[in-house]
Amino acid sequence: MERKVAIIGAGISGLLACKYALLKGHRPTVFEAQSGLGGVWTKTVEITKLQIPKPLYQFSDFPWPDSVTEVFPDQNQVLEYIESYARQFDLLHHIKFNTKVVSIDYEGASSEVQQAWALWGGTGEPFDSKGGKWYITIQDTKSLSTEVCQFDFVIICVGRFSGIPNIPEFPQGKGPEVFQGKVIHSMDYAAMDYATAKELVKGKRVAVVGLQKSALDIAMECSTANGMDLPCTVIYRTEHWNIPDFQPWGVPLACLYLNRFSELSIHKPGEGPLLSLLATLLSPVRWAFSKFVESHVKHKLKLTKFGMVPKHSFLQELSSCLTSTVPDDFYNRVEKGSIRLKKAPSFSFCKDGILIDGKTETLKADLVILATGFNGVKKLQDIFSSPSFQDLIAGSPDKTVPLYRECIHPRIPQLAVIGFSESVANLYTSEMRCRWLAELLDGTFKLPSIKEMEKDIAEWDEYMKQYSDKNYRRSCIGALHIWYNDQLCKDMGWNPKRKKGLIAELFEPYGPMDYACP
Repeated sequence: MERKVAIIGAGISGLLACKYALLKGHRPTVFEAQSGLGGVWTKTVEITKLQIPKPLYQFSDFPWPDSVTEVFPDQNQVLEYIESYARQFDLLHHIKFNTKVVSIDYEGASSEVQQAWALWGGTGEPFDSKGGKWYITIQDTKSLSTEVCQFDFVIICVGRFSGIPNIPEFPQGKGPEVFQGKVIHSMDYAAMDYATAKELVKGKRVAVVGLQKSALDIAMECSTANGMDLPCTVIYRTEHWNIPDFQPWGVPLACLYLNRFSELSIHKPGEGPLLSLLATLLSPVRWAFSKFVESHVKHKLKLTKFGMVPKHSFLQELSSCLTSTVPDDFYNRVEKGSIRLKKAPSFSFCKDGILIDGKTETLKADLVILATGFNGVKKLQDIFSSPSFQDLIAGSPDKTVPLYRECIHPRIPQLAVIGFSESVANLYTSEMRCRWLAELLDGTFKLPSIKEMEKDIAEWDEYMKQYSDKNYRRSCIGALHIWYNDQLCKDMGWNPKRKKGLIAELFEPYGPMDYACP
């Protein structure tokens, strides 16, 4: 039976959700606030490249074209690849561009009835036979006119890395308002055309706050624009294992972390006694792998020389989904002086620049760019008009965003979230989730009880806290992407073992093409 499915966002996850909903005979409509598809790839910093090798970032039924020879394609190549995928599977006419979702509102069973449910939606079914619907208020971003549309199911694909910037809080009188220069977020910088961005930083003393991918890329552009005459200062709180490449000491990183053997050394949510024993016995292997990668990064980037050796392990970085690649020549520029690194547990603003906690000298600046991330949870909350649903989707601040299989909230009916929880390779993780969701909508399997789903969510939260420690970020399947995909495969009735032979199954890296067929 054809059902009306609303999909919010035309990034990677939205396009995949659209494709697989169509394959199951549903009628999807994708709402995209921007004028083009691609999500975070629509507009990036000019030098931004793919963070993982392209074989790990591709659709299972749509390989990269031979014309893209780079291992790490740039932003334009990635966007063209995504657009080609949408054209190949005829998705464009299902997308309403320049259409912002203002809010979504559920009309069905009362909140009292919902609280008494033992199964998702009361019956465990994805669609309500008694007439429960979602009403979506949309706005044309050009005319500003609004309308309300009705749907049987909603898939939220808004991601975590756009929309609402995460702005640090400052004491009264010590925030950006007292600074005579300009303060912007990395989101605003990335939204500029390349010429405008270059003009903004040219001839200015720039401070970039952060040490993740956006911060590193922006610092590189500032360094290129101003050289050693006006060095770019990178202000950071915590050192990270940002890697120079995916070949530590010549060994592919995938051979260390993206196969079943590596996952045997990690305690897993829902594991039995045997797997728990194996993980304990193999803990020295887990430690050795981490030290092996760390030694390569320290050697190649000269981290000890710059005082940039992290206090946590590489596995902790990976388990927190914080791993990113360092732009070529970054630390060479640090050594030469066109980029300066300043550690700051906290900082504040003054008239002439920045005051770093514990320092008396002012770091003078004309422009401060906050590469401090995004408030993904608030972005998710703001979609709902119901305060109770807003509270449910956010969950507790000290626990994971409560999504079963990282997709379904046990107490919000007829709705899924795709692409919010991160993995090592987000594209094919989203594809697996969309395939899983399509089978759920098609009735291939049913969800367990609400209590069982909440227990599973708690077990994944325990895993994330155990291996992420202080870098815990609430939604990351990290170093267990094969174990996670196994759960999805079992739900769908697929064989989770995708390799030929025991040796291959244990030691060969897993990637998108392993899941090309059921």
